[in-house]
Amino acid sequence: MSSFNPLTSILNQNKLEGPNYVDSKRNLDIVLIAEGYKFVITEECPEKPENATDDQVKAYDKWVKADKMARCYILASMVNVLQHQHQSMGSAYDMLKSLKEMFDEQNHAAKQTAMKSLLNTKMVERSSVMDHVLKMMSLLNELEVFGAMIDKKSQVEMVLQTLPDRFQ
Repeated sequence: MSSFNPLTSILNQNKLEGPNYVDSKRNLDIVLIAEGYKFVITEECPEKPENATDDQVKAYDKWVKADKMARCYILASMVNVLQHQHQSMGSAYDMLKSLKEMFDEQNHAAKQTAMKSLLNTKMVERSSVMDHVLKMMSLLNELEVFGAMIDKKSQVEMVLQTLPDRFQ
């Protein structure tokens, strides 16, 4: 790493312990994107044939270096017990896949809770419309973080349905 990125401090402040998987993963994504290493999570390592061209060698070396840095960031983002469990994994992708498997059930329950809150929230008469809309936006954002795909038009309709009848 040529220079320190202040965004990495969020990894120290919010180490993955389990219950905070979604927040920790979001923070890790921010750092990996800012540092330019996120591609190793979505792209396979390019092959390095015996008679590799300079471009093939460069692409391979770039991926290997980025994967090494991504693994370091991932390990730095978790508590010691999880570090020990993941430090020998072969790639950043493998580490994140393992973490997702470990904590996915927790995500499912949290997603259900957020969806229930969204569907059951109604604006109280005489309360602030802005506060209510911000609350609804927060719930929609939370669902998006958990992987729910709700198009913008449907989101607007959902929010409008939570307003009192006088807004109809």
